[in-house]
Amino acid sequence: MKTIEKIGLAALHRLDPETAHGLAIKALQSGLVPVVGRVTSDRLATTIAGLRLDNPVGLAAGFDKNAQVLQPLARAGFGFVEVGAITPRPQPGNPKPRLFRLTEDHAAINRFGFNNDGMEVAAKRLATRPDNMILGLNLGANKDSTDRAEDFAKVLRHCGAHLDFATVNVSSPNTEKLRDLQGKEALAALLAGVMQARDALPKPIPVFLKIAPDLDRQGLEDVAEVALSSGVSGVIATNTTLDRDGLQSTHKAEAGGLSGTPLFEKSTRTLAQLSQLTNGALPIIGVGGVSSAEQAYEKIRAGASAVQLYTALIYHGLSLGADIATGLDRLLARDGFANVAQAVGTGRNKWL
Repeated sequence: MKTIEKIGLAALHRLDPETAHGLAIKALQSGLVPVVGRVTSDRLATTIAGLRLDNPVGLAAGFDKNAQVLQPLARAGFGFVEVGAITPRPQPGNPKPRLFRLTEDHAAINRFGFNNDGMEVAAKRLATRPDNMILGLNLGANKDSTDRAEDFAKVLRHCGAHLDFATVNVSSPNTEKLRDLQGKEALAALLAGVMQARDALPKPIPVFLKIAPDLDRQGLEDVAEVALSSGVSGVIATNTTLDRDGLQSTHKAEAGGLSGTPLFEKSTRTLAQLSQLTNGALPIIGVGGVSSAEQAYEKIRAGASAVQLYTALIYHGLSLGADIATGLDRLLARDGFANVAQAVGTGRNKWL
């Protein structure tokens, strides 16, 4: 972490978390945040679902909800960037306060509820995206929608021409009954609609499914079966958790989804089980608690083809993504892997 980042983070941590995040976005828009540029090597470069990545370290959805800082994020050292979630109509989300730092746990709890500017505004911003990035959009459903499954397809139809991939997010705990769409029949029907919308795009793109870490074994088996039969290109494991075991911070009892360090083991176990259930037939993007190169490497060895992070940036700054990619390169070289793909799943049994 650079000195300027340390100073900036110290200042932001004196503010309400959501206010601080808004200021961080403004700082990026103003060019006040240093970015490192491209981070890649022969070992780090990899291909997932046809997407050629400079490195396997991505920025998760939630940081840039409304696609406001695509230009600086394209130069921030990430192998890929996911923005959103975006719903068909704008919505304010849940009442504030709705974001809480759990500093002692290096974690956060949020209950945003898909606050965003809607697909009309998002599409205009996505249309001006830089070409030198792999860009995805997290698809969401409006809270008051009468057909949430159709909402996902609607956003994809409207924004898909400007994207490299899209993610179906049925795993946020902050929209009532949204996670019910992870049930076998509901999920199959939802994905059928999304894939039909994808196939109608001028240039069809990969679609990923983002799942919760709180599924039981049967739920995970059902998700694996539907994912394999639906035509999705991969799975993102996982979203935030409702689990609160072992937390120390003052805000540990706040309602919402927990992210950050406490989620690492649970999310990694989930991705390892999913890797086993799908037998490597679908790439998995591992997310949840990644704050170091070692943790990124653990997720890759547990079965992830790539990783994403977000909450750790609250504590380590935007340069963390590039730092993790650089450290991952060293770890792969240390263990004799010529590329990322060779390492995927080599330590999966540890997490089963």
